[in-house]
Amino acid sequence: MMTFDPRTITTPVYEALSELRKQTQDDTRLKQQKSQAVELYTYLSTWGMMRLKAEEQALNQEGKREVVRKYFDCLQNLASLPNGNTLADVQGLNTLKNLNTDEYLGLTGLGLALAREFSFWATAVYHDVSGGD
Repeated sequence: MMTFDPRTITTPVYEALSELRKQTQDDTRLKQQKSQAVELYTYLSTWGMMRLKAEEQALNQEGKREVVRKYFDCLQNLASLPNGNTLADVQGLNTLKNLNTDEYLGLTGLGLALAREFSFWATAVYHDVSGGD
């Protein structure tokens, strides 16, 4: 019998946000990172995975883009994608487009759980950062 360990999702998110936080000195970028991490779940549940991946390329605020990239890195590491497909690079949108319905819906469910973790850990990792945008 295999049991699910919630740290499977929690640990990479905490580590990704902590790493971004340590690398960033600019207050504006810290606020953007926190804001984006908190907003991931709402964006994903409203617009979907493909829109979020496309939005990654359009984001003009570096702090926000960094968080979305970390999100897709974490999702790629957690997901078992068919045929060595990737999410974290520029081919990610094609990967999402070409998944079958069950694969896409399963990945979306995992992605929503991951986005909730980003939101939670953002308030812990960026506890001393106030405001956004």
